[in-house]
Amino acid sequence: MYADWGPRDLTPAKRVPPRKVAAALGLLLEDMESGFVGELVSTERAGGIRVLVLEDRHGRRRSFRSGFGFLVEGEPVEIVEPAQAPAVKTKTPRRSASGSVHVGHAPARTARAARIWVEGAHDAELVEHIWGHDLRIEGIVVEPLHGADDLAARVRDFAPNPGRRLGVLLDHLVTGSKEDHIANAAMKVPGAQGNVLVLGHPFIDIWQAVKPARLGLDAWPTVPRNEDFKLGTLARLGWPHRTKEDVGLGFQRILSTVRGYGDLEPALLGRVEELIDFVTT
Repeated sequence: MYADWGPRDLTPAKRVPPRKVAAALGLLLEDMESGFVGELVSTERAGGIRVLVLEDRHGRRRSFRSGFGFLVEGEPVEIVEPAQAPAVKTKTPRRSASGSVHVGHAPARTARAARIWVEGAHDAELVEHIWGHDLRIEGIVVEPLHGADDLAARVRDFAPNPGRRLGVLLDHLVTGSKEDHIANAAMKVPGAQGNVLVLGHPFIDIWQAVKPARLGLDAWPTVPRNEDFKLGTLARLGWPHRTKEDVGLGFQRILSTVRGYGDLEPALLGRVEELIDFVTT
């Protein structure tokens, strides 16, 4: 009955060691312990230990000991010395359109449950034009509301919670305006406190957040309230101004003048940065 017994292989299963990756400038690393994600901008030698200096999209820098404990695109790796150079010199990081550190060849992060809502398609296009790189790195989706009159109901349907934050950017959000009342009502929805942030800029439309000098203007034209703002603006600029297609082409013409964050008014820049920080905290 014991004829089938024989020697057993008691050798423990072999663990595959992490892949070795050379410390190269521009490498996107995530520290497994702290969750800090940044681009390798320099290395330093301290007491015989190689120290890696990472910089995140906000320009914040942190130092970590080289070796184990890092992820590259979600894969655990061991960071080792460069093949030939004993040290890596500091370089000036490339900047994205928003002024943040540009992380080259970084895959888009899986979308978070959090969202940023803006009023319309043009708002979403302008935010993507300037902050698209940051949003992909952070895994944040920007969605147009196509009107904010029912914002409170939309927030209620979204069901915000600490893991599902919501940031909202409204046009013409000034004290006592219709938008001010809409914002206050939205932030009183059950579950919204601490999980919903509604901010706005003072401009009638997102078009005016582009500095007029980019179009050769001293100031944006004034459009009477009884006129459609976009069509009225196009008419005063001397551009085609009769159809929706004219509006779309006009905005693309405006957007083409925007090269980076310096071409936008500070009143918009600060609000968008604040919303991104809020939903990624």
